Amino acid sequence: MNSSRREFLARTAAGAAVIAGGSFAAATPALAGSLRANSPLTALVDATVIDVETGQRHRHQTVLIAGERIVGIGRLPVPRGATVVDATGKYVVPGLADMHAHSLGTEHVSPPLYLANGLTTIREMAGNDPVLYDWRDRIEAGTLLGPRMVVASKIIDGDPTLWDPTLTPVIVAGDEQSGRAAVRRAKAEGADFIKVYSRLNRATYAGILDEARKLGLTAHGHGPDALTTKEVSNAGQRSIEHIHSIGLSVSSREADVRRMVRAITVQKGDYNSWFRQMHPIEWIAAQTYSEARAADVFGTLRRNRTRVTPTLTMHSVLDQPDYARIDPALTKYMGAEELAVYDYAIENLYKPNRSAEEIAHQRDMWAWRKQFVGELFAHNVPILAGTDTGTPYSVPGFALHDELEHLVAAGATPRQALYAATAEPARFLGRAAELGTVEAGKIADLVVLDADPLTDIRNTRKIHSVVTRGRVIGPAARTKMLADVEAAVQAPPTAVALSAGGCCGAAGSGH
Repeated sequence: MNSSRREFLARTAAGAAVIAGGSFAAATPALAGSLRANSPLTALVDATVIDVETGQRHRHQTVLIAGERIVGIGRLPVPRGATVVDATGKYVVPGLADMHAHSLGTEHVSPPLYLANGLTTIREMAGNDPVLYDWRDRIEAGTLLGPRMVVASKIIDGDPTLWDPTLTPVIVAGDEQSGRAAVRRAKAEGADFIKVYSRLNRATYAGILDEARKLGLTAHGHGPDALTTKEVSNAGQRSIEHIHSIGLSVSSREADVRRMVRAITVQKGDYNSWFRQMHPIEWIAAQTYSEARAADVFGTLRRNRTRVTPTLTMHSVLDQPDYARIDPALTKYMGAEELAVYDYAIENLYKPNRSAEEIAHQRDMWAWRKQFVGELFAHNVPILAGTDTGTPYSVPGFALHDELEHLVAAGATPRQALYAATAEPARFLGRAAELGTVEAGKIADLVVLDADPLTDIRNTRKIHSVVTRGRVIGPAARTKMLADVEAAVQAPPTAVALSAGGCCGAAGSGH
């Protein structure tokens, strides 16, 4: 039997069994169990299904969902009693993922904003408030509507830390023993992974990764200043967030650049000082980019499957002093107090005292970062789409669509950008058997779009419906969800915003 025939049968067997109303022998045991439980049936009819792995468009397909699972895809008749969603002229893609988020506000803000924007998976990059673990667990239990969440530990940083511990619950680890203790604490608190940070020294970092391995946890986060990108990748860190540290490693003057980084001194909590000292070093590295060094470093990342999360959305603000504050249409989803904090951070902490030359360099760095990300794609480095939502002017959910546009502007194809927000996150999280593509047997996390995202990546914003664990959020429900968020944002505050460390101490500095 050829592979295309096997694929066709695998995709349609479960659905055919349902239609026949007879034996479930053709379905997997898990699917058969869900069907025997009389799970509600939903049929997305006459859709174009996008294969994010190949870029193929499968037209005139019925996507049959039973309970939370896709049970058939093909040109299938609709079973009796199924709820029909007319998807004629529409495009079905996997649910999207923001792989670098710091959720804001209460459970009435971030979770529904994510879902309304088609995001069905979130990697929360700092578990600085126990409420995030509560959201994660309640969403998993089905008692809170929101995207599945994978939540980090508190940030583990060196001594002195870039964060003010009186404002941000960062864990300070100045030696191997305290690093190991931090990992044990994170495990006890319920973290899904360990978040490592910029100012960790070499011995502490090694102890953290070793202790994490012993406890069955992985490490994600910044590339520490004390290590090269290759050392970070070879040590087993699963992802590198932002591209500050990687840019330093592909300079023909890396030895000089590293020496300058080691000379950086900061006081506790003075993130902005670190940024100010790092900027001219980044500039030198950008001007001395080496194709040979890049091929070597990128090859290591590719072989080790070390993912890179560029967070261009964050850089687009911090690298451009004249950046537009925020799309006025989105201010209704962000509280006035939160916007005021962002404005204060940018205007009073980040912009002041920068010379005209510094500002010009930062604008050039924004162009360079996009070119750099294009090189990552060209070298097949695995990329995760992530926004750093929680930094200035990023609105949960909406920011992921900005990131997809930035990735394409950097040189990715629309398919590559979609892959970075769907299949690659699923692989990274060890959930590729259940998530990341539109296939029979997988969980029905889907987005139904009114236009083709492979033609124009901006079409990911043209959302008709969202399907989360088999539950369809149609146009009317989605409109109400957004209206409810707007009302919640305008209501008197009942909780402190969860900015995963607070932007104001570091001008929203890429956490």
